[in-house]
Amino acid sequence: MTLYIFIALFNGVCIVTSRTLNGKLAQHHNAFYSALINHIIGFLFLTIMVLALNQYQFNLNDIPLIAFVGGIIGAFFVVINSYVLPLLGVMLTSVLAICGQMISSLVIDMVNGLQSQNAYLQLIGVALIIAGAMLNFTRRTR
Repeated sequence: MTLYIFIALFNGVCIVTSRTLNGKLAQHHNAFYSALINHIIGFLFLTIMVLALNQYQFNLNDIPLIAFVGGIIGAFFVVINSYVLPLLGVMLTSVLAICGQMISSLVIDMVNGLQSQNAYLQLIGVALIIAGAMLNFTRRTR
């Protein structure tokens, strides 16, 4: 279990590092260009990894169409982060993204009938995080 915790923490480091690099690229060009470069490099890397691991036996007909929406959402995510990060900074962008993840996770759990006993506390927690982030942001912009 400890290994998985460290892998998840490393994932967080990768996300923030990727956001920062994409934000820098977006400052020199624009958010869509940054996202395009991100996805081209990611596609090339994953293609090499799949070919190297010899795990490319799949049939596109077996994949439900809804599964492809994840790629569109992922591209949208990169564009938004590339646009917003230079304006808000890494910390505020990350905190607000995590708040969005918490809210959408709570909604998805409720829709799927997995409503938490602490839903109100979770919503209060998200509201406090957003209030703190906004307070920090408004102080910084004055």
